Amino acid sequence: MSELGAKRHQARERALEIFYEASIKARPIAEVLNELNVRPDPYTVEILMSAHLNQERANSLISQFAIDWPLERIAMVDRLVMTLAIGEMLMDDAPPMAVILDEAVELAKVYSTDSSPSFVNGVLSSISENILN
Repeated sequence: MSELGAKRHQARERALEIFYEASIKARPIAEVLNELNVRPDPYTVEILMSAHLNQERANSLISQFAIDWPLERIAMVDRLVMTLAIGEMLMDDAPPMAVILDEAVELAKVYSTDSSPSFVNGVLSSISENILN
C-alpha cells in the first residue's frame, strides 16, 4: 500500500470511529469533531462531511439495494461503513470506485460481523453501478 493509501485507510478508520460515536450519542458529527482534543486528518473530516451532507441519499440508496433488509435492521456499523463509502463516492475528487469498495469491505471485516464484508460489498457494488449511471 502506498503512503497515501495508508494515510487514507487510517482516515477512513478514524471517520468510522467518529461517526460511530456521533451515532451512539445521537449528536451531530460537527459537534463531536469540535470536542476532540486533536483535530483529525483533513481527509477524515472531508469524508465525514460528505457522509453527513449525503445522509438522506445514502439511506435511500441503502434501503433500495439492501434487498429484504430494512434500514433499521442493518447492523449499525455496516450502515455507517456504507454511508461513509457513499459519501466518499459522491465527493468531487473521489478515489477510484474499486478503492472505496475495497476499503469499505476491509472496515466491515475488522469492525463488524463475519457476514458483513460480503453484505457491504454486495450493497455498495449495486449502489456504485447506480451512482455511475
